[in-house]
Amino acid sequence: MEGIIVLFVLMIFVIIVLVKSIALIPQGEAAVIERLGRYTRTVSGGITLLVPFIDRVRAKVDTRERVVSFPPQAVITQDNLTVAIDTVVTFQINDAARAIYGVDNYIVGVEQISTATLRDVVGGMTLEETLTSREVINRRLRGELDAATTKWGLRISRVELKAIDPPPSIQQSMEKQMKADREKRATILTAEGQREADIKTAEGEKQAKILAAEGEKHAMILAAEAERQAMILRAEGERAAKYLKAQGEARSIQKVNAAIKSAQLTPEVLAYQYLDKLPKMAQGSANKTWIIPSQFGDSLEQFAKAMAKKDDEGIFRYEPAAVNEETKEMASEEDTAEWFNTESDPAIAAAVAAANAVANKPVESPLEELSTSREPQGQRELTQFDEPVPSFEAQPVPPQNPRPYESN
Repeated sequence: MEGIIVLFVLMIFVIIVLVKSIALIPQGEAAVIERLGRYTRTVSGGITLLVPFIDRVRAKVDTRERVVSFPPQAVITQDNLTVAIDTVVTFQINDAARAIYGVDNYIVGVEQISTATLRDVVGGMTLEETLTSREVINRRLRGELDAATTKWGLRISRVELKAIDPPPSIQQSMEKQMKADREKRATILTAEGQREADIKTAEGEKQAKILAAEGEKHAMILAAEAERQAMILRAEGERAAKYLKAQGEARSIQKVNAAIKSAQLTPEVLAYQYLDKLPKMAQGSANKTWIIPSQFGDSLEQFAKAMAKKDDEGIFRYEPAAVNEETKEMASEEDTAEWFNTESDPAIAAAVAAANAVANKPVESPLEELSTSREPQGQRELTQFDEPVPSFEAQPVPPQNPRPYESN
């Protein structure tokens, strides 16, 4: 029985010795080994053999990169404003022995150093610079922390400002300022848009007025040219009408004269006509008394002696003059159908057609011609509206079928 108890005690002792002799270190951790209270080595990842009751594991350190967020720190800026800044530090332990023996608590040390450095950096900046200089603050914090924690076996890989919270009153002021800035920009943009719209509207009205003026100008030119052509054509017609009327009167006089000569009237017929007309001359309502001159008979006698020949009986007899062939031909009947021909003269018809072509010509005012219409006066090229309208000179209009009317 005693032997069994001794064997059981020996087995327990062997198990305790084995447990004390083997240390299992997980991957990503490092263990600091002490022998009789003195640092001997640092081990990581795997099984480590120890001298029982002489070696021991002082501490295990996580060698992975760690991200630590520190609570907000009150920092006073250069313009005496207190802001709360949250920082996030990313670091890794390179030397586990230094992290254990170099500092009591490296997390607290990093926090205190980052707070002091942050106050030093932000204290030389205004609030606006602090809000807009995150990258500068991050670089300075990382540099200061890396230099201070190197002897602790730490490597600072990144420092970030998570939040910068100004006082509530300052936040309200900043919000008001931002709102005022936005309203200012909106007002400026609205004014710019209104200005552009007014400019475009003015340009459009200007172009419209220019086009309207150009159209009125060309319309007045065409109207004036049409009036001119109409006056010319009316003058041509009046002249032709007067000319034809004069020709007709001359022709009628010649016809009457030729008819009288061809008829070979005698003084007896003239005397009969005279006596026949006397009662009609006396029928006027204003004729009260009709006086025949006493020398009237003497005048007739002298006329008869001058125009007649005395025959064998002593009586003066009128002998009409001989009638030539031209007079007979003129006194004869002729075709008068051509006198009433109403066809227009070819020259007048051509003038009317040309005037209609000019009046019916489309008026085009393209916008691109506006830039060329501002050329110096006297050097501007003629546009399609400035084409000269063919002028029609006043030409005498001959009769349709003219005949040589010559008086005898």
